[in-house]
Amino acid sequence: MSAQSNAPVIIKRKKIVAGGGHHGGAWKVAYADFVTAMMAFFMLMWLLNATTEKQRKGIADYFNPTIPVNRISGGGEGSFGGTNIFSEQVLAQNGTGASLNKPTEENQARGAMGVDASSDPETAAGETDAAMMERIDAVLTGKAGESMVSRDMQRHIVTRVTDEGLIVELFDVPGVPLFTDPGDAPEPMLGAVVTVIAALFASTANQIAVEGHLQSVPIVRAAPDRWTRSTQRADTVRQLLEAEGTRPARIARVTGHADRAPVAANAMAARNNRIEIILLRRNRS
Repeated sequence: MSAQSNAPVIIKRKKIVAGGGHHGGAWKVAYADFVTAMMAFFMLMWLLNATTEKQRKGIADYFNPTIPVNRISGGGEGSFGGTNIFSEQVLAQNGTGASLNKPTEENQARGAMGVDASSDPETAAGETDAAMMERIDAVLTGKAGESMVSRDMQRHIVTRVTDEGLIVELFDVPGVPLFTDPGDAPEPMLGAVVTVIAALFASTANQIAVEGHLQSVPIVRAAPDRWTRSTQRADTVRQLLEAEGTRPARIARVTGHADRAPVAANAMAARNNRIEIILLRRNRS
């Protein structure tokens, strides 16, 4: 009995782990999809911020390409009138007529939409209004790399394209006015700028509008009628344009706005002395 009472007591501890076991890896797939989507989103944001409008258009065109097909569309003058889904160079919605290397007017394809381009007033001259105005704007502002306008002239020129047309704004800069003050005689700088503009506008047939604007002056100095003076300045520019070869029939209107439409916050700033020569869009007065 004594031997058994002196035997060591052994305590066995069993570690029990509670849990439901293995749950699978479905969450990893969902998480990977989420991370991929976020990476794609941030890549998109970076591309939008790091590219120009022209580059973005190129990327968009890459994902919406024009599919080139066989040049010969196989149309004819049969019962279907030559209608074929294939046009001359592209997979079109409804091309009309066959296209040979030397097609006749009746059989040639009419383009991607089945429309004869010569019936479109914008494309009949070979250049759309938008393309023509962009070209002239690039030359005036020097965006094209080569410009007919010197640096001194460019200080007086601001251009913008609106629904009305291409507006070429000529304005005074400190120390170099465009008109004698007081008076409406043109300074040599104005004559030089108008010469360049007339040469550029000669490549188009669009009508032209000329508008005169003046800065505000204190009432005690407002002796000359502001409306008359702004109109006279606009008419002076009209005469300069016609002297440079612009046909009088192209002048749609000559107007004066006095000091009613300032572009500077200070209505009496010299920046408001300006002439706007507008190359109007087609079918506009």
